[in-house]
Amino acid sequence: MFGMALPWLLVLELVLYAGCFICGIISAASLTVTQGHFAGQCILYGTIQSNESGGPLVLESPSNPSLCYFVSAISVFVAIYCFSLILFWVYTSCVDEEVKRQVAHRERLWLNVTLGVYGMLLFFLAVSGCILRTGRDRLCLSALYNIHSINSCEEAENKTWVGAYSGNQFYTGLYSAEKSVWVSFFLWLLIVAVVLVQRRHSSELGSEWGVSETAPFFHRRV
Repeated sequence: MFGMALPWLLVLELVLYAGCFICGIISAASLTVTQGHFAGQCILYGTIQSNESGGPLVLESPSNPSLCYFVSAISVFVAIYCFSLILFWVYTSCVDEEVKRQVAHRERLWLNVTLGVYGMLLFFLAVSGCILRTGRDRLCLSALYNIHSINSCEEAENKTWVGAYSGNQFYTGLYSAEKSVWVSFFLWLLIVAVVLVQRRHSSELGSEWGVSETAPFFHRRV
């Protein structure tokens, strides 16, 4: 019933929304857990040092926690936005039998606003991905430069850290957060493409409705 009520392009759009929702949750959770392992400090753009050869690792000059909060907030907002859109269209399909007409009406009136919102989301996702990528790379470069006993950043996860820090998953967490953001970015590009295709189809459908509704007035029998 659900598949028959919704146009297939809208179903595809909802599937992409679901993917973006999952990516947003994974990204925010991965970054938040990693931040919690370092007592709430944001390790992006930080420096990893070792007090002595083979000794425990120390995190120096971490970034302001608000940087990680900013990246997490974007992922959470995207997830909530996608979940809200899914609920809206599922509810619409249950209470409105003319979903196709609703879709066409939405796109004719709000397409520019919708694409503007999607453009802003793409921009903030790109900013988040770049922050995660460059912040993680700088952190890993400091580890490789200052700790001569490791050959990759992943090996630092197996080292002992000073104090209450737990870095056994710091690289994995940052990598998962970054990968989820870029996957979400790609899915949003597909969503924009789907919406544009819907616009074209809705315009054609609207023209057909207009012709069918005005035809009786121009073809009356005398």
